[in-house]
Amino acid sequence: MKRKRLLSIFIILLLLGLGVQSAAAAGLVFKVESAVIDLYVNSDGTSTVEYTYVFVNDPGGDVIDAVDIGVPTNQYKLSLVKAEIDGSPITDIVDSPYVTPGIALNLHSKQISAGKRGTVHVTISGIKELIYKTDQVKDVKEPYASFQFSPNSFGSEYTRGSTNVTVTLHLPEGLQAEEPRYFTPQGWPGNAQPETSFDAQGRVTYRWSSPQARSSTQYIFGGAFPARLVPAAALMVESPFNGFSFENIFPWLCCTGLLGLIGWTAFVGVQSAKKRRLKYLPPKISLEGNGIKRGLTAVEAGILMEQPLDKVLSMMLFSTIKKGAAQVVSKDPLQIQKIAAPGVELQEYETGFLDAMTAPDKKTIRTGLQKMMVDLVKSISEKMRGFSRRETVAYYQDIMKRAWEQVEAAGTPEVQMQRFDEVMDWTMLDQRFEDRSHEYFGRGPVFVPIWWNRYDPGYGRSSLNIPGGPVQVGQAPSGMNMPSLPGADFAASIAGGIQSFSSNVVGDISSFTSGVTNTTNPVPVVKSTSSGSGSSGRSCACACACAGCACACAGGGR
Repeated sequence: MKRKRLLSIFIILLLLGLGVQSAAAAGLVFKVESAVIDLYVNSDGTSTVEYTYVFVNDPGGDVIDAVDIGVPTNQYKLSLVKAEIDGSPITDIVDSPYVTPGIALNLHSKQISAGKRGTVHVTISGIKELIYKTDQVKDVKEPYASFQFSPNSFGSEYTRGSTNVTVTLHLPEGLQAEEPRYFTPQGWPGNAQPETSFDAQGRVTYRWSSPQARSSTQYIFGGAFPARLVPAAALMVESPFNGFSFENIFPWLCCTGLLGLIGWTAFVGVQSAKKRRLKYLPPKISLEGNGIKRGLTAVEAGILMEQPLDKVLSMMLFSTIKKGAAQVVSKDPLQIQKIAAPGVELQEYETGFLDAMTAPDKKTIRTGLQKMMVDLVKSISEKMRGFSRRETVAYYQDIMKRAWEQVEAAGTPEVQMQRFDEVMDWTMLDQRFEDRSHEYFGRGPVFVPIWWNRYDPGYGRSSLNIPGGPVQVGQAPSGMNMPSLPGADFAASIAGGIQSFSSNVVGDISSFTSGVTNTTNPVPVVKSTSSGSGSSGRSCACACACAGCACACAGGGR
């Protein structure tokens, strides 16, 4: 069934008005009837964001089966995210494939059908790096800390009508009424001055409400308080301005500090270049088609998801070993040996992988792996022609999820390992693969698969004397018991396969990936013109890039 996804975009806009635009999902139209947003600044220096959205799906719209929500910083943990819809828990919460940093709430049977409404409540706790040091606030002698926050927003192409929005900032406990300060909200359609009160925990709160707000518009709120109320270690770098006024901080940032702007631009350029080197898919693969591309292997799905290339390589290592076409000769440094496996069909990339890994020197190995990756990316690009990348990624993420469910549902250790062996390549697509391996297998001994002796050269090769061909898990040679291993060692060894590629095969993963990106997704050539700055009035769209601001500004997108 064709999936439609409600996407909220929560991105960091810098002084230059950087932004991201995404393709719309046709037919998805909804109204955010109300949005209640609470930001808690905690005494331990972390923050908690709480959203309550009431969605009303358009009578002619597509189903809302997932909601992506941005997180103010990338310093958060999925284990600290809780969500529900209409009072029922949402259990499928993952890192969003579309919003970075962000989470995806997959609704499954609780999806919001056309013409229906649904209330989604989500709490994201333990967010770090939101609070910054500042210089002294005007007329106050002690050091202060400050923060700025722009709530999540949704693409204007999906939303209709106004939204009754309430934003409340809860400051740390221990404040006197006269101590805190607030930022004049930016772009806000209601009163600039907030309602001030104390919440149930005795925290000072600032609250803004407006029934004329829009869920697709970026609003910026913020406050400041004495720095003594949170640990010094939790505060980010000191603000570059001194004795600032909350009434004029934004125009001050936009109209002064040319040298700072140049330095910040250079910094942003470097960071963007680093991030871009890891994006190895060509732009045309992101042009949305129709429907799901089925039949991809787990490795090919990993490429489509732009998984780190060291993980993709480790997936190839395990796939060739499981097929009986290779064995590890040495783990440190990692060296493998090809094995003749009559009747075993290898994928083209597996053949290229084995040829590269058995080259005589490290430089040739690295070059061969990069060439193999370039060919694989081009192959995926051709296979995806006319298909939807978004829907295809969601399809294979669901396969990954169900693979773990099969492992978890196994009744005995023997069956559990058999299930894991059958679906291991799909479980490796999980961002938490290493942690989950420890969770599932680290509690006791496990029965290792028959191919294990080809992966771990130090475990039982001489005594097991198992042929090189593939053997079904659970089928030990006549008269032999299946070998066992402490679960923690098994999980650590599996994870070590990924680490081996990072440490002693590809080296720096960013540099290795850039060798692929330079061919598959080269940086476009930008020609200079004399037609003016072309700023479109957006150079001051978000004054949150300073050291005294911790604002992840929402805006646009889908």
